[in-house]
Amino acid sequence: MVLGAWPSPFMLRVRIALHLKSINYEFIEVDLLGPKSELVLKSNPIYKKIPVLFHDGNTILESQTILQYIDEVWPNAPSILPSDAAQRADSRFWVAYFDDKLVPALIIALAAKSKDTKNAAIAELEQGLVHLEEAASTKLSKGKALFGGENLGYMDIALGPFLVWIGIIEKLNGVKLLNETNTPSLLRWADSFFSHAVVKTIFPEAEKLIEFAMKLIPVLRARPELRLLLGISD
Repeated sequence: MVLGAWPSPFMLRVRIALHLKSINYEFIEVDLLGPKSELVLKSNPIYKKIPVLFHDGNTILESQTILQYIDEVWPNAPSILPSDAAQRADSRFWVAYFDDKLVPALIIALAAKSKDTKNAAIAELEQGLVHLEEAASTKLSKGKALFGGENLGYMDIALGPFLVWIGIIEKLNGVKLLNETNTPSLLRWADSFFSHAVVKTIFPEAEKLIEFAMKLIPVLRARPELRLLLGISD
């Protein structure tokens, strides 16, 4: 059983992994625009966030941890993490980098009121994507379309769900974060990611996500824990 919300990129990580492994599961929907649900607060009292995976009497928290749990508990092909220890460590590094550095910048670029705050976040996103491009140009060499090779791997599953949100920020701010000049490898990878059968099956329509994003912005601005991050002092 999985507790989550359909627009959440963190939830999409888990759903992609479960579908990739052909694992049947029950999906419990949470409303991201409303108050925190009691089930979320009870299941994840530390971070109070989704997704949450319930399996075999265990409660598994945080999308990165859940992906690794799925790969270990269901080792059937296709594997999510690389078989090589160094490659596994490298993949984990880049996903952690994305979550620690780029996800906060994405939130700020989406919801900040101040133009200066928003522009600073967009600049941070641009720089972060250039760093990812450097890794992608090496990892996607020799004709590889995906970080996982012929199939979706850990980096594909972790980073891919944020592509639509990057596109939303591009549209709202009149910028092009992924482009042929600065991120050609990532641009081609994005096309390969969206062409994958599992992604086509479960990914929400871009129009629905844009509509949701417009509703989410005032919710983010109203959260006390995010007001300083978003540069809101009033």
